[in-house]
Amino acid sequence: MQFKLEATDPQSNARAATITTDHGVIETPIFMPVGTVGTVKGVHQRELRDDINPDIILGNTYHLYLRPQTPILEKAGGLHKFMNWDRNILTDSGGYQVYSLSANRKIKEEGVKFKSHIDGSYHVFTPENVMEIQRTIGADIIMAFDECTPYPCEYNYAKRSMHMTHRWLDRCIKHLDKTPLKYDYNQTFFPIVQGSTYKDLRKQSAEYIASVGAEGNAIGGLSVGEPADEMYEMTAVVTEILPKEKPRYLMGVGTPVNILENIALGIDMFDCVMPTRNGRNGMLFTSEGIINIKNKKWEDDLSVIDPMGITWVDTDYSKAYLRHLFTVNEMLGRQIATIHNLGFYLWLVREARKHILAGDFTQWKNVMVKKLAQRL
Repeated sequence: MQFKLEATDPQSNARAATITTDHGVIETPIFMPVGTVGTVKGVHQRELRDDINPDIILGNTYHLYLRPQTPILEKAGGLHKFMNWDRNILTDSGGYQVYSLSANRKIKEEGVKFKSHIDGSYHVFTPENVMEIQRTIGADIIMAFDECTPYPCEYNYAKRSMHMTHRWLDRCIKHLDKTPLKYDYNQTFFPIVQGSTYKDLRKQSAEYIASVGAEGNAIGGLSVGEPADEMYEMTAVVTEILPKEKPRYLMGVGTPVNILENIALGIDMFDCVMPTRNGRNGMLFTSEGIINIKNKKWEDDLSVIDPMGITWVDTDYSKAYLRHLFTVNEMLGRQIATIHNLGFYLWLVREARKHILAGDFTQWKNVMVKKLAQRL
């Protein structure tokens, strides 16, 4: 993987760069649509490729391991071929999903024993077998196995968990070094900073992760319920330490405002289920603010969903029409809302990139965050 820094904003730590892998160039800042089980829910690959047009999407190790299972993915030649996607893919390690199964998992030094949410069967994730699973899935960027702590989290637990995540990281690297590639392209490994919302732990973890010398680095354990100000504070601590010449990925973030504020702190990569999940439930993100399309106020509003929308994807349907589709429970309504939201998120990070390159990102960002947070 190659990372090339192209510009930095004179009034913040925002930066524009390119990441180049064997599956193509990723222009940053970038938002990665979440394709949990080998599909961005409700979106055909053709629409994803031609309309939303992301450089990279995300897959989930936990879910893909359970279904369709790694032997089938290996037989297909990896996830790219299985889902007919010829651009970049990143897989998380499954650590967050294991965290979310708090009632059905047991964490030990060796790894995590968990109960499948599908059929109740028991499985074990270790740093070693998670590396093997991600080799088989075949993503371009793969993540270290970590423990994601909840919020709030008691200090001593967060400290113990962080040190275990570091030990797991060492095991990941050791095992990855002796686990050969399965397909005819390279994979890039990112470790993950943890430490909950404790400044000293975040600093310590960032220093440890930076010392590993990986090609890129991630920040985990945020956007798990903490106030936005705490997220930004922790991100600022970490980005001051992680090397500037390598990409930084903030996992699971977030709202449009979260994304812009974290770009200003020096983050390059984001993912979140919010645009797809919220879209399916009628929440639309627009350049003027947030719309609940189910509200009666849109019943006879024949204006387009977003006047800027035509610049990112052909969703120039009226608010009244989309509300009608939700009212009659028509599947197309959820599809249009999903495509609209994903298109908006990609438009937002691409606009941010343009303004970083132009040198006026901070001024633009300060105007946008006020608009994006308002309910219409």
